[in-house]
Amino acid sequence: MYQSLGKWCFGHPWRVLSAWLVTAVVLGVIAGGLGPSFGAQISSPDSESGRAGDILGEHFGSVGSRVSGTIVLEAAGTGDGVEDPQVRAAMTQLLAEVDAIADVSVGSPYDAEGAHRIATTGAAAGRIAYADIETAPDFNVDESVALSADIDHLIDASGLRELPGVQVHIGGAWLSEQEPPETEAIGLAFAIFVLIAAVGSVVAMGATVGTALLGVGIGAMGIVIISNITTVPDFASTIGVMIGIGVGIDYALFIINRFREWTRQGLNLQDAVGAALDSAGRSVVFAGATVVLSLLGLLLVGLPFISGLGISAAVTVAIVMAGSITLLPAVLGLVGARLGTIRVRGIAASALVALALLGFGLGIMPLLAGIPAAVAVLIASSFAKDRNRLRSVIQQRPPKALRETAWYRLSRVVQARPWLGALGGCALLLLLAAPVLSLRLGFSDEGNFPADSGTRQAYDLLAEGFGPGANGPLLIVAETPQPDDLSTLAGVADAVRITDGVAMASPPMPSPDGGAALIRVQPTTGPQDAATEDLVEHLRGEVIPAALAGTAVSANLGGNVAFGIDFSDYLAQRMLIFFAAVLGASFLLLMAVFRSLVVPLKAVVMNMLSIGAAYGVVVAIFQWGWLGSLFGIEGAPIEPFIPMMLFAILFGLSMDYEVFLLSRMKEEYERTGDPVNSVADGLAATARVITAAAAIMVVVFGSFVLEDNRVIKLFGFGLAAAIAFDATVVRMLIVPSTMELLGARNWWLPAWLDRIIPNLRVEGELPERAPDSATTGASDSAIPSGGGRV
Repeated sequence: MYQSLGKWCFGHPWRVLSAWLVTAVVLGVIAGGLGPSFGAQISSPDSESGRAGDILGEHFGSVGSRVSGTIVLEAAGTGDGVEDPQVRAAMTQLLAEVDAIADVSVGSPYDAEGAHRIATTGAAAGRIAYADIETAPDFNVDESVALSADIDHLIDASGLRELPGVQVHIGGAWLSEQEPPETEAIGLAFAIFVLIAAVGSVVAMGATVGTALLGVGIGAMGIVIISNITTVPDFASTIGVMIGIGVGIDYALFIINRFREWTRQGLNLQDAVGAALDSAGRSVVFAGATVVLSLLGLLLVGLPFISGLGISAAVTVAIVMAGSITLLPAVLGLVGARLGTIRVRGIAASALVALALLGFGLGIMPLLAGIPAAVAVLIASSFAKDRNRLRSVIQQRPPKALRETAWYRLSRVVQARPWLGALGGCALLLLLAAPVLSLRLGFSDEGNFPADSGTRQAYDLLAEGFGPGANGPLLIVAETPQPDDLSTLAGVADAVRITDGVAMASPPMPSPDGGAALIRVQPTTGPQDAATEDLVEHLRGEVIPAALAGTAVSANLGGNVAFGIDFSDYLAQRMLIFFAAVLGASFLLLMAVFRSLVVPLKAVVMNMLSIGAAYGVVVAIFQWGWLGSLFGIEGAPIEPFIPMMLFAILFGLSMDYEVFLLSRMKEEYERTGDPVNSVADGLAATARVITAAAAIMVVVFGSFVLEDNRVIKLFGFGLAAAIAFDATVVRMLIVPSTMELLGARNWWLPAWLDRIIPNLRVEGELPERAPDSATTGASDSAIPSGGGRV
């Protein structure tokens, strides 16, 4: 099937390309018509904060909505501060205009019950005030961004920012500035050079990058459409682009390398494409399906927010994978024999484009001149063709025989000291993983935004004027069907007020319909502080139950901070179930592919080591704050959905390298029966492309560390670190060491089990390989070849 598919796409390139372009246009029209509808609401089933939210929604309207924010005012240039007549008049008018926006309500510091919104102590007394902004609970991210822009326009029109000593900022994560990512261009710039070095062709580089980008673009449109069907977080598109570019380039690189190998062995172009798809194409489908299944495993968590994130990423990977086995062969059919030629003009134009991409990613706009310069080079190369040096063909050095490469020598060095390699590699990864023992799940607060952002300045002003806890108040909510229930709640407020860690507790405030009441509690510590989490547990477990003992009143502690704690606990309880499901499924798949019990067991353990090491460095940097100034972050809890998402993606991606490396080792072992040299030959044949693919992924993922969004930084760094550990310490050190130690026992499988499990093949029935290709340069590609049963 794979051979037939590859040959057909190669022979009908315009049909395939047209089908992909039509798909892109159709999805673009649908996505443009629907528009994005990224969800801002996440839920924590059967939690105390969820019950508190239900009571708030029923009796208080939008109060307590998670899509909320503040307008923070500082008036330091007038003697009367925020009570200055000019300031007060302008602020009152501004808040009235904001309150008039549909589905938005405002709590003003100038209302009869708003005095608590004006600072009363210290140097900030009378100088800092804030207004609460509450929206309808079903506000999505795009509506929140639009609301933030509308409020910012109203602030400018009010003239407040023109008054001496007056600052006005919009606070709250949901009303923060949203900038589209640009740093993926850095990864693309790096990929251009790595791909040219890896495949030895500018045309092959262009085919690889172009195929990946078209797939990623279609995937991004798909995510927009999905956001209108289910809850999808706003950063899903960024993560989809991040993963799509990485795996898209990887998959295309593997197939092109195998295609070039078959052409060097004498196959015509069409047959070489079919053979490449029947070998590397099968591996790509297997690896891509593993990533998709791992991501879809997030559906087991049972939360729309997490499911939407997994579905979005899975759809992007599936589209990119489909492009690799259909669109890429069609592109190869269009470029034909030019794939193996590299000219001066191509190198020059590629370097200029890469320079422009680097400038775009880093914000150095003059470097964008590289685009017109590249066009000028291509135009100049069309004149005086016979004498134009831009058209000169660059001669490439013939590939070395495998057993003369540095990779073969590295493998033999490692195999000569297998215990040192295995134990040393494992010890290094365990050391890097050690910080994960102190992992604390939770949501970081707005104190992690860039210091020059309005969101961060609003956060800092609130903390300065009202204390750190003002950025994350707690809400004690109870229904009050009986007349004396309010006095009971007054006793709760008194008990909470004298609790250590509480800065303020308001009297019970009845709802407009009289059916419920709430107590506003301000901790002495910030929203992401561990002490705040301890306070929530103490209030829930001891203070509130003791104050309500002997009464019929039932109170629930809610608010955004309490919700974050409940959400983190919910995910933590399901994390091990998710891990076990993915690990178990991966073990069974690899056992069916490699016909071995030992190889899949080692694969699972080694993948866990590399992922654990990535978790460890993430905790050290993003939770402990090590090197925080270098990464532009401060220590904070790790967002509770990050470990699951990283695990789902990384475990699937690590299968790419597992399949490409071990299948080649297995093939050499079956061909020669030599358990020693089969390991070295397999490593030498695959190391070049695995290293190139991993380097591209590391830079693509790592470039997102330059973004302002902390979640995107964390995600990109975690992926980059894990890929780096997996492709170096695991694949180049631990794998050959353990393969050497176990020898032929690596491929042991009981006969009775061999009869039961299905035989999954990642290699097709391919043309015979030259007998000496394991030791000559004919198999310089790092894609597994041959017809061995794998």
